[in-house]
Amino acid sequence: MDKVLNIALIGASGVVGQKILQLLDKKDIYVDSLFPLGSSSVGQKVNFQNNDHIIEDLESFDPSLANITIFSAGSSVARKHARKFVEAGSYVIDLSSEFRYEDDVPLIIPEINGDILENLSEPTLIANPNCSTSQLLMALKPIHDKYGIEFINIATYQAVSGTGKDAVEELRSQTFDNDPKDPKVYPKPIAFNVIPQCDIFLDNAFTKEEMKLVWETQKILDKNIEVQATCARVPVFNGHSEAVFMKLSGHASREAIIDAIDGTPGVCIMDNPEKLEYPTPVEHANDSEDVYVGRIRSQKVQGDTWVSLWVVADNVYGKGAALNAVQILQNLIVNNKLC
Repeated sequence: MDKVLNIALIGASGVVGQKILQLLDKKDIYVDSLFPLGSSSVGQKVNFQNNDHIIEDLESFDPSLANITIFSAGSSVARKHARKFVEAGSYVIDLSSEFRYEDDVPLIIPEINGDILENLSEPTLIANPNCSTSQLLMALKPIHDKYGIEFINIATYQAVSGTGKDAVEELRSQTFDNDPKDPKVYPKPIAFNVIPQCDIFLDNAFTKEEMKLVWETQKILDKNIEVQATCARVPVFNGHSEAVFMKLSGHASREAIIDAIDGTPGVCIMDNPEKLEYPTPVEHANDSEDVYVGRIRSQKVQGDTWVSLWVVADNVYGKGAALNAVQILQNLIVNNKLC
């Protein structure tokens, strides 16, 4: 007898929550019971598989009713409630940064370290990586496997959708309104601007977003890879872009790097300089699942091999958030982890 799938989705009315529902529908994942949960959104309706569902109060919900729970509501909500669901018998997928760096919490990109999920013997808390990390490592994993990456320097160009609905509205207002909104979400105007700050500054002068790329790359891919990052917010509604520069252990030409990446599930090469073919957020990051890689270059610098890439992905619908969470869920189903 097939096991039932009872999903609790916290943050169902949010930007990412809506994309999760869209993906569950698109991938024909049969859900026996959906429990959309929230706080300020209680009583609102969300539509899933042509049925309206009323958002219930997270505080009063019985967590034992769900066997898989997805938290898409920020760190404070996850901190307060996530482990209660695990204790009640639910696998929990958390999209916030709250638990990513705890040793006993697996940080999962299914294509890279999904085998960890196969070995789970009981309901567990599972962390979803930062959006910038997910698309980065999807592109870098096949290169690291074949040639070894020693050092990564990355500059991100992050869309406002990564900050949420209010940020999207702030950019829209500052761009199009006759009476634009003053900066509230961001410390400076975002329209027609580039803000070299994502998240708060830490004592080492890097931002927390920049350190997430360091911590998560080392936890997921290889603890020995050195990472330096600069994260910037740009006036793009959706889709993160990354300029990646990496030092390899072995030598690899541009053609060799293309060959290493080519055929990697979930990664699409778009690199033809003669035809001006390369990925951009507007063209390739709107409800798209693939991670797009272009501007591939290789050069020798004082005897070392350095490779440069341009990486673009949908940070909300795609690998950055919703898709990765749904893929974790699919992995749990395939490996018979439902209780």
